[in-house]
Amino acid sequence: MAEQLLIASVFASVVGIILIYAFFLTKSVRKVHPAGAGNNYGKPSSVTTKTVSVTGECKSEDDADVIIVGAGVAGAALAHTLGKDGRTVLVIERDLTEPDRIVGELLQPGGYLKLIELGLEDCVEHIDAQRVFGYALFKYGRHTQISYPLENLHADVAGRSFHNGRFIQRMREKASLLPNVKLEQGTVSSLLEDNGTIKGVMYKTKTGELVKAYAPLSIVCDGCFSNLRSSLCKSQVDVPSCFVGLILENCQLPYENHGHVVLADPSPILFYRISSTEIRCLVDVPGQKVPSLSNGDMSKYLKSFVAPQIPLELQEAFVAAVDKGNMRTMPNRSMTAAPHPTPGALLMGDAFNMRHPLTGGGMTVALSDIVVLRNLLKPLHDLHDSLTLCKYLESFYTLRKPVASTINTLAGALYKVFSASPDEARQEMREACFDYLSLGGVFSNGPICLLSGLNPQPSSLVVHFFAVAIYGVGRLLIPFPSPKRLWIGARLISGASGIIYPIIKAEGVRQMFFPATVPAYYRAPPTR
Repeated sequence: MAEQLLIASVFASVVGIILIYAFFLTKSVRKVHPAGAGNNYGKPSSVTTKTVSVTGECKSEDDADVIIVGAGVAGAALAHTLGKDGRTVLVIERDLTEPDRIVGELLQPGGYLKLIELGLEDCVEHIDAQRVFGYALFKYGRHTQISYPLENLHADVAGRSFHNGRFIQRMREKASLLPNVKLEQGTVSSLLEDNGTIKGVMYKTKTGELVKAYAPLSIVCDGCFSNLRSSLCKSQVDVPSCFVGLILENCQLPYENHGHVVLADPSPILFYRISSTEIRCLVDVPGQKVPSLSNGDMSKYLKSFVAPQIPLELQEAFVAAVDKGNMRTMPNRSMTAAPHPTPGALLMGDAFNMRHPLTGGGMTVALSDIVVLRNLLKPLHDLHDSLTLCKYLESFYTLRKPVASTINTLAGALYKVFSASPDEARQEMREACFDYLSLGGVFSNGPICLLSGLNPQPSSLVVHFFAVAIYGVGRLLIPFPSPKRLWIGARLISGASGIIYPIIKAEGVRQMFFPATVPAYYRAPPTR
């Protein structure tokens, strides 16, 4: 009976998705403008803030082929990639000492494959990085294990978890070894603009000197707190929750070499090993405010409300970490990619696109974007034709969409499904998701391939998401449907649609599912 129900669920999902695609495609086609229309190429209005005019200034030679603002994961990896391709690169980073963050510590297998493609796989060596082979889910005393399908891949391919700062320092060191890459400590205050084209950046060195640096292409990778973002994109940042970060020491995870997700109340709790002796714990707190650290409210909340919900094996170490007091908080930001194509400039990394960090997909998206950009820039020997280059690089925004949007959508949808809710339909959706993943086989392999970045296909995401919803409805109707259960089932489908459709709409239905229909997809590189 269960197998028949699942087959019927998947079949119904596929039929529904075809109808949904047709509906959204017709809506998106009505809004299509001619290629380049509305971009205001060459007009000053395309850059309205955080820019300094350099009209009338002349400079005989650029400081570099490319200026990169920021040397985090995206900036450092990009600097090495472009430098290896023969570009002269100037990287300006506010602080070149080792970063200390509580996120950016889990690299999915799909991201590791991109790291190999960029020649940076050795950056996870000698930093006590831990191999990750899958996830374990916990829900009110029940648990299930889901492994990455790595059988057909090289033995070294797996996820990696580590201290974020150690990973970044390794990439910075590798980039700085290239003779044509220069890393400089400084704070970029503005972009230099001339008649709508970005010519470079103005920054303050660590000695306080104001310097202008020029290049035909400036790439902004200054992270989630970017002060240059508003100049280059439609900046609408959402903060659905905050993470409270702790480190558990000298204890064992129930499933070693796996990430652990506890479906707690009110929202998920994460555990994963970041060194041979340390386990990172991230407690998600919905909203933008967390209990106060200074007056003890946070300690009380974690020990009295959170600790009883985590696996027994970790409770003692968790309480000890709380008592130690080394707790840190960080807002979880999400922002869809909505660029203003601007001659001479490009946004990348968290400055450009963010998603809830629940699924650990941020670094995978950034590294995938770098591969796309590298391939686009490779045939170009001259970057000085800024207007033509800008028009050509519009294809970057289309080519990145299937991978980036799949990971973004999954992160946003899973966070909402995994969070507790007083609504019965949402509770059933959460329960159905846990049970669906517990079935194993194709029912867990498909979602874990999406989460890990090994097979980020938007169509597969939608199929599995609605298969979970229909599976949940089937659970309600077997063995005997009642009017109440029928009503909850109808609200479950409606609620599932209300979760995923807004995220897909924000990402762009046409670019996400039908990128080949976007004119920029076929745009050829400029010739000289």
